[in-house]
Amino acid sequence: MILNVSGRTDIVAHYMPWFLKRYQEGYVDVRNPFYPKQVSRIYFTDVDAIMFCTKNPLPLLDHLTEFTKPLLLHVTLTPYQKEIEPGIVPSKKDIIKAIQKISAIIGKNRIVVRYDPIFLSDKYNIQYHNRCFKRLCDALDGYIETIIVSFIDDYKNVRKNKNILKNHDFSEDDLRMIGTSFSAIAKSHHIKVQTCFEDRNLVEYGFVKGECLSHTLAFQLTGRTDFKTLKSRKGNKCQCVEMVDIGAYNTCRHFCKYCYANFDESKVHTNITLHNPNSSILIGEIKPDDIIKIRKK
Repeated sequence: MILNVSGRTDIVAHYMPWFLKRYQEGYVDVRNPFYPKQVSRIYFTDVDAIMFCTKNPLPLLDHLTEFTKPLLLHVTLTPYQKEIEPGIVPSKKDIIKAIQKISAIIGKNRIVVRYDPIFLSDKYNIQYHNRCFKRLCDALDGYIETIIVSFIDDYKNVRKNKNILKNHDFSEDDLRMIGTSFSAIAKSHHIKVQTCFEDRNLVEYGFVKGECLSHTLAFQLTGRTDFKTLKSRKGNKCQCVEMVDIGAYNTCRHFCKYCYANFDESKVHTNITLHNPNSSILIGEIKPDDIIKIRKK
């Protein structure tokens, strides 16, 4: 079993003391987002590896050596300003320094940067993205091997924030210019730029079609070859290894205007107040009528 910590919220940035306590106590409970009475209990003895996903890796930096499990880290670094990403995040300079330090500890093949998602507007046009992507590659040359790129999707939160994002659709020329320029910039720094789970993967312009967590990398991390492939609503476009997400929707304090995991900001504020760092579950407590099932490998 591989834990995703987390695609539903930024546990590293906002709830790291809770996760460290769960790891120390040996288990974590996860509420099913679709059937809230159902709770999965996961013992870390059944965990083969942990993938952290965050916009702020600094709270993780001093704890890397505490984990006996193999680690993979995805850090999202986007070029947007406060009207798009109003949450409190360290400066990009500090995040880049943290990536460099983490790379030296766990290896550059185990830390991936996500330039994710790309959207276009009058302010955030292709020239703007090219400049930011080049600065990113300049700073991380030799520290990472892969950058994953995605394009903004038509989520509920995106539609709700259309007047803030001011984004417009991608033309084929837009995709061609992004594909060719990003590919050339990344190649000059010996970095692979790839997509995952995208309708347009831009391989014709030099991108690599890859996975967030491939079966090959999962084997390198764990020595196991029997992981299932993630079930996708889009058919077979995603070949990522199946992971278990221990987060909860509507709990991330970054409040990014393009996010799929926060779709009700009023619930976010409520959920934050319900977090107990001593609870076995991220938000709230285990209730007497909850149905707890142990999740095995």
